[in-house]
Amino acid sequence: MLSEKRIKEAETNVNSYLYEGLIEKEPFNNIVFNVLMNNSNESIETANFLLNNKKSNLWIIVSSYYSMFYIANAVLYKLGYKVGDKIPHKVTSDALIVYVRNKLKDNLIEDFEEMKEEALLIAKNKAEGLLEDFDSERKKRGFIQYQTKEVEKASKAETSLKRAKQFLFEMNALLNEIDKKRRI
Repeated sequence: MLSEKRIKEAETNVNSYLYEGLIEKEPFNNIVFNVLMNNSNESIETANFLLNNKKSNLWIIVSSYYSMFYIANAVLYKLGYKVGDKIPHKVTSDALIVYVRNKLKDNLIEDFEEMKEEALLIAKNKAEGLLEDFDSERKKRGFIQYQTKEVEKASKAETSLKRAKQFLFEMNALLNEIDKKRRI
């Protein structure tokens, strides 16, 4: 679960990013959105291909992470925010916590509405867990890419792909919910 310290850090960072132009409000452009979604889909397909063909564990992890990164940016973009070119991975991670955490939690609550109070706790933990997974994969990608031996990468590769698939599923559900609310 995300700590209050991490949430506050993200809020402070996002305010700085907005001021510095590292993330900006931008009108929606379907072409930009489709590029992000296509990149996400291509990345997860690449990770699946590599795993199924017992290829590079490093690139399974990297591709899995990038599928999460691109769909996270697609969600942020759908909400009106475009991440810039400087430190985009950290900006995306913090912006997810600030702009998506509660929307994701609300979306998950709707899925479990009949469970009421239990659903709130489940949804909060799941939403925060997904965002922690994104942050963890971002950090792991850097560590794995530059500091880990090949033998240690195999189990981490499967975990990365599993996390990426769950993250993509939830982000796609959130995108659908955003679209539904805009049509109303």
